[in-house]
Amino acid sequence: MTSVGDSFAWPFQDPGWFGKMVLQGLISIIPIVGWIALVGWFMMTIDNYRAGRRELPPAGFHLERGVGLFVVLLVYGIVFSLPGGLLSGIGSRNHGAGLVALGQLIGFLLSLLLAFLSPAIILHTYRTGIAGGFDVNSIWQTATAHTSTTVVGGLLLYVARLIGGLGFFLCCVGLLFTIPYSVAITAGIVTWYEREVAGGPAPLGPAAPTTT
Repeated sequence: MTSVGDSFAWPFQDPGWFGKMVLQGLISIIPIVGWIALVGWFMMTIDNYRAGRRELPPAGFHLERGVGLFVVLLVYGIVFSLPGGLLSGIGSRNHGAGLVALGQLIGFLLSLLLAFLSPAIILHTYRTGIAGGFDVNSIWQTATAHTSTTVVGGLLLYVARLIGGLGFFLCCVGLLFTIPYSVAITAGIVTWYEREVAGGPAPLGPAAPTTT
């Protein structure tokens, strides 16, 4: 992957991209299990991209591979949404408009912080599993030591999420394609981010083992 722009093009360079994406999209409809499988597919896509292979992994229930990152992202999502949500909830029950506004502001600022940290969180979890995903000190050091790269990565991850949601405009059927595509884009962004923070094309460390 020579540039971050490749993240948007590489998924289509796999001759079987359509079938793989749609099938993985169908699997992702299953609550919890399907989401973990999608995260596992994402991790395996990073494997391929890091190795220079412009191909998507086969669709499937890649649960073992995805559960670690799924747990990490779930915990971060809950932790970063709690302060603002609690303040807004207390304000709503007590008719405190000021408290509601404060909760919304805090929630917005924490969402920005989480977006900033997301590339480093994903990368550390990919490399060393759940322990790496919760190594807050190392994640912070990686993110802040490469601030401009982290900001670009975070913004592009947000763009990928927007692309994933475009399927709603096609009576939700389009989500079967747009969500896996956004996941494949994210894999490319993380691959690019790893190369950039390492200072060159060499990966930061050995890839996590592929589990199908």
